[in-house]
Parts: sequence; C-alpha cells; structure tokens
Amino acid sequence: MAANREFRLLWTGEGVSALGTMTTAVVLPLLAVTAFDAGPGWMGLLTAAAWLPYLVVGLPAGAWVDRLDARRVMIAADLAAALAVGSVPVAWLLGGLTLPQLVLAALASGTCAVFFRTAYGAFVPRVVRPEDLDVANGRLFGTEAAMQVAGPGLGGLLVRAVGGALAVAVDTVSYLVSALFLARMDPARLRPRADAPPRTALRREVADGVRVVARDPFLRFFAAQGALSNFALTGYQTLLVLFLVRDLGVGPGRVGLLLALGSAGGLVGSLVAARLAARSGNARALRWLQLLAGPAALLVPAAGPGAAAFLVPLGVALVGVGVVGANVVRSAFRQRYVPEHLLGRTSSASAVLVFGTMPLAGLVAGGLGGTLGLRPTILVMAALQLLTSLLVLVGPFRRGRDLPTGEATVAVPHEAPRSPATRRRPLPPPRRGRCVLSRAGGAAGGRARRRGRRRSRR
Repeated sequence: MAANREFRLLWTGEGVSALGTMTTAVVLPLLAVTAFDAGPGWMGLLTAAAWLPYLVVGLPAGAWVDRLDARRVMIAADLAAALAVGSVPVAWLLGGLTLPQLVLAALASGTCAVFFRTAYGAFVPRVVRPEDLDVANGRLFGTEAAMQVAGPGLGGLLVRAVGGALAVAVDTVSYLVSALFLARMDPARLRPRADAPPRTALRREVADGVRVVARDPFLRFFAAQGALSNFALTGYQTLLVLFLVRDLGVGPGRVGLLLALGSAGGLVGSLVAARLAARSGNARALRWLQLLAGPAALLVPAAGPGAAAFLVPLGVALVGVGVVGANVVRSAFRQRYVPEHLLGRTSSASAVLVFGTMPLAGLVAGGLGGTLGLRPTILVMAALQLLTSLLVLVGPFRRGRDLPTGEATVAVPHEAPRSPATRRRPLPPPRRGRCVLSRAGGAAGGRARRRGRRRSRR
C-alpha cells in the first residue's frame, strides 16, 4: 500500500475534496440562518436538494459508470461540482445571492456527487489488490472522517472571518485539486478492468443491478437498513445547526467546534474497523458497530444550554464510530463480493434506496420542526436510529463470525457466462449465500450456477 502511487494520489485528492465538502456542509446552513434568517422549512429544502439526485439519476448513473472509465467520470464530476459551488461566492460578490440559489447549488453539487460516488466505489478495486481492500477503505473513510473533524471547525472560522458566501470558495478549490490528482494517475499502473459482457439496452442493465440487490439477502439487508438509518440521521442533522444556535444559544464559531468534536467519532470508527473485522470477523464487527450507533443518538436531544451542549458532540461522535466503522466493513465486503462488471450498477441501485430517503428526511424534519419543535423532532429521529440499529439482531448475519467471502456467482440471463480467465482471481469459496441475479436465469444462468457449485465442492 505504501508503494502504491495511484492509491496515494486517489487518497490525497479525495482528502482535499472531503475537507472542502465538509466545510461547505456547515457553511451553507450557517449562511442560510445568519444571512437570510432561514427557518426549518428552508433547512429541510437545503438537505433535500443535496440528496434528491440519488432518486432522479441514481439508477442510470450506475449503468453509465459500468460502461465508461470510472476515473474520467470522477474528474468530470469534480469539475462540474466546482462550477456549481463556485456560483455562490460569485453571486454574493455581485449582490444577487438568494436562498433559492443556495438550494440550486446544493442540487447541482448533489448530482455530481451521485456520479462521483458511484464511480468511486467501482474504481477502488482497480487501484488496490483485493486483499488490501479493508485497509484501503479504512484509510479512505478515515481521511473523510478526519476532514469531518477539520471541516466544521474551519467552516465556522471562515464564516466569522470572511462571511459564509466567500467561505464556500474553499469547496470550489477542493474540487479542482481532487480533479488534478485524479488526472495525474497513470492508467497503465491500474488493474485492468474485467472483461464486461457486450452492452445491452441501458434499461436492462439498470434492471440487472436492481435484481442483484433485491435478491441477494446481504445486499438487500444492507440497503434497507442503510435507508432507514440515513433517514433518521439526516432528520436530526437537518435541524442540528438550528438547534444549536436557537435552542442552545451557541454562536457560529462554537457550532463549528462542537460539530468537529462530534465528527471525531467517524475517524475513530474508520481506524478500528479493519482491525476489529480481522480479529473478530467482519460479521461480528458489523453487529457490534451498528449496535453502538443506536443508543448513542439519544444523547443529542438530551443536550441543553451551557455545558450540557457537549452532549451533542458526544452523541454524534459515538454514532459516528458505529456508522463509519460499519461503512468500512461493508464497502470492503461489497467490492470483493460483487463481480467487477456489476459494481457500478449494484452500487447505484443500493444508493437510490440508501440515499433516496435523505431528501425525504430533510423535508419531514423541516415540517416536523416547524410544528412539533426542534428538540421533539430530533428525539423522534434519534429513537428511529435506535430501532434501526437493532435490526442486526434479526438480519442475515445475526449469527456467525464472517460474511461470505470470495466473488459471488452471478447468473445474468442475457449474458454469456464469463470464463475463469476473464474474472478476477477469486478468494476462498463463500461460507454461505451467493449473489444471484435471477432464480431461473434461463439455460445460460442454470449452467453458470451448476458450474459455480461444482467449483465450490472442489
């Protein structure tokens, strides 16, 4: 890993981009509250706009990524996001910035994020070896978590120093830096893409990804649980800045500090996840991490003015340990488990469900916050996060040490089975469960499954 130049470029570029993104995640809400006196409704719209693109373009984005070069998709997404976010400080300098433009900027940058994140998940296995995926994902998620610590604090300081609109310029620069590092990567040093089957209709390829996720018990569970968890977390995070400023009397600079302290939990989770999975098994690690992320959420609505405000970063930090740590383990599992030519489609199919609940959560939280109040709404969302974490007790990995290992056998009715030479070198056969696209699968699908069973018995 240390000698892998392409991974270092990917890692550094993503770290800089994450710093800018996390800075803007605090700056935009602060700008809306301080400059435009935005209420819960507008805060909900800002959150919804950032995540709505997953519902609109999430599914076709996965099929397009599987067809195209993932690195080029990421570069294009970075450049487009720089233009979208850069419009905010430009409009501010020209005296024309409005709340609707903030929402549109969030919508445009969210659309770019759909393509970047989908391509990102499919690209990492080409940069590192399969046996290094746990460590690589731990470092990538760890850097993102570290930027979640630095970004809010930097955002609060920038708002005080130069104002919210100009502080958004940091994110613009970070997207450009990320694109530069990706462009410097040498394609010859990357692992070659696995031979993909001949292209079919886009609609059929999208359906393939959906069926894989819908019929595989592990991918289906991860998507459903992630959707509920993201709804709950996004719900209370939508109102968190407003809660700190209006209910707890926290100033803009201290808001950034408290959110930075809370984000430290994600960094801890990313650092311990790979070691925990190696020592105890990745299924056990997932159970422990997700059970931690439930009860801790109830600390956030218990916070009060003064010293009691520190219950917010404590609760957010403990939730972050569990959520980010579980993301590291799940990402490495998915990248090994799903065949490479289906990674983009299955990732986007999961993302539509996992991230698709987030715009709804923003709107629901904004509406409830205006009627029930900020604290009761945050309490409702925290209770939902607790219930979601308990689903691991009835999920497909409720028992056992490890999730299935090795690349899953996938039968696609309209694709000829790939020969062993065109597949990635497999790890040991699965312990249990296989990622199967169709139950019948036609003659070709049946032959592929029978060959997979014979290889497993050997």
